[in-house]
Amino acid sequence: MSFLRRQLVTVALTANAIRPVPGFRAGVPAFFAGWLTGELAPHLLALTVADAAANAASGKRRDRTGLALAGVASAGLAYLVAESRKVQHHAEDALVEGLGVDYVEQLDTAPTPDDLATPWRKLVNPFRMREVGVRVEKDLRYSDAGRRGLLDIYLPDVEDLAGAPVLLQVHGGGWTIGTKDQQGIPLMQHMASKGWVCVAINYRLAPRDPFPAHIVDVKKAIAWIRENIAAYGGDPDYLAITGGSAGGHLSALAALTPNDPDYQPGFEDADTTVQVAVPHYGVYDFAGVTGLRSAELLRDSFLAPRIFQKPWPEARADFEAASPLLRITPEAPDFFVLHGVHDTLVPVAQARLFVDELKAVSKRTVVYAELPGAQHAFDIFPSVRSAHVVRAIDRYLHWHWNRWRGARTTSGPESVSSSG
Repeated sequence: MSFLRRQLVTVALTANAIRPVPGFRAGVPAFFAGWLTGELAPHLLALTVADAAANAASGKRRDRTGLALAGVASAGLAYLVAESRKVQHHAEDALVEGLGVDYVEQLDTAPTPDDLATPWRKLVNPFRMREVGVRVEKDLRYSDAGRRGLLDIYLPDVEDLAGAPVLLQVHGGGWTIGTKDQQGIPLMQHMASKGWVCVAINYRLAPRDPFPAHIVDVKKAIAWIRENIAAYGGDPDYLAITGGSAGGHLSALAALTPNDPDYQPGFEDADTTVQVAVPHYGVYDFAGVTGLRSAELLRDSFLAPRIFQKPWPEARADFEAASPLLRITPEAPDFFVLHGVHDTLVPVAQARLFVDELKAVSKRTVVYAELPGAQHAFDIFPSVRSAHVVRAIDRYLHWHWNRWRGARTTSGPESVSSSG
């Protein structure tokens, strides 16, 4: 590919990342083009500058049009980097708004400027996700669903681990694809390095297994954790749940439907409560009750024929039961919801409406971080944005864990079993 064509492609990708192509049908290609461009903007900027410098030094072969386009692309990529760095302040402002300005006083230590700064050195290779001092126990069985019934446990590599807080990661993939070792790795590696026990699960997928097999498996995993995690050093009384996209939907739904017998066939008596949920860019309206055209199109063109394999509206009750937006009660656990402003797969309006309903109904804390410039799947691998997101979640979960421990110390585990 010629220098000019490379710069044309870079300009187009950058423009789509800054202002994604609108429309439901354009959502998927706009996502794939914008996601990698936005999260790898520093690397693309360095490559563009190097490419332009090489062309400028080439003498007679210098391409002035290509160099002009490289300048435009570089300016756009620098803007994307700046937008990513804003997440540090947006996430912190969200924590202060949702928890109070003094929330840092309930952390073990207040974050230092170095803790909050962009970790450029660690982001040189965005696909290196391992943390020193973390080990992984792989392919443990929690259900009889073959490979879909396996989980991994991320552990701090210390002796005599006991009573550690537990985080359950539920992968996304449109309820049809994905595995436990593809998503949430930066967060789990980071939290395990801070002393947490993190569990990542596979679960059954459509179309082979229609909904509600997905949420049933998440519930089975929660029940397994309650019964077995103490053997790995985790506290079975404290469980946080997180996930992105379909995993955001499933983690929110699991958090809002504790001990629901409809989603616990054969294990109705198991405790499937969680103490806190941190869904990323989730789908919260399966039934289209928000009136958002994007939610209705998703329901009619994808969820009904492929995930539920039932027609709408004949199966209206099933769609409504699977909508986290419609399962909110005053007893909902604490929530930290994250969503990107430029999400073309699940528009941000759905998250806003979900958070508004949580704040109106739930008796517990609700934190909402709306991330500037962010597409779907902003947390898959280490990037400027995901680094700040991971550390904000770290602060939030440690705040929650310390607060929960304090309540348990004064009141006993029963009184805080489903609260923060």
